[in-house]
Amino acid sequence: MPPSLSEPEDAPQGNSAYRRLIEEIARGDLAPGARLRETELAERLGISRTPVREAIRQLEADGLVAHIPRQGATIRQLDYPEVMELYEMRAVLEGTAARLAARAASEIELDELEALNLEMAHASGPVAYALNRQFHMTLLDAAKNRYLIKSVQSLQKTLLIIGKSTLHDAARATDAVAEHTAVLQALHARDGAQAEALMRDHIEQAHRVRLRGLRQRERPIDSV
Repeated sequence: MPPSLSEPEDAPQGNSAYRRLIEEIARGDLAPGARLRETELAERLGISRTPVREAIRQLEADGLVAHIPRQGATIRQLDYPEVMELYEMRAVLEGTAARLAARAASEIELDELEALNLEMAHASGPVAYALNRQFHMTLLDAAKNRYLIKSVQSLQKTLLIIGKSTLHDAARATDAVAEHTAVLQALHARDGAQAEALMRDHIEQAHRVRLRGLRQRERPIDSV
């Protein structure tokens, strides 16, 4: 089937390039401050420069890329106020998701959340990070509000450029599982207010760990 008139022929390649760059940002392979050179990316991805250019435009629209004078397209670096604002919105949105899920989640969805959290308790590293993301997205789906889902997905893209997961800290990973368990208890009890309060607290705890990491990263070498 030929592409539609409104869609350029290289759009599928552009979408593929976009997904691959998103994955590299999520893994930290493309860190904040990294330059995106079209020629180098096209060669590495094995495609022409046109879909690479389109992928960079999409990343810019997502707020992940900025154009810096004399450097060109670069992965954005978030400042302290932006990180504060992101986590504030995350607490609001995911707290709301927990409240709605307490009312709308099926028993099958709650069982899936329990299973994910149990797996996470026995995992570490990238596997634990992936399970944590899946737990939060499954809870979001259980809220059954498409507009909420879109809002959180947009925010999650920006969170990709903050840095590695707060779960790299073993103590934080253990605490996160316990906090998930408390949220799940509220969900099973169909207590929306409690589920929302516990989810907000869960996000705020992650926020504290994130800010501590940012302070340590920005601390002058001679003060260590």
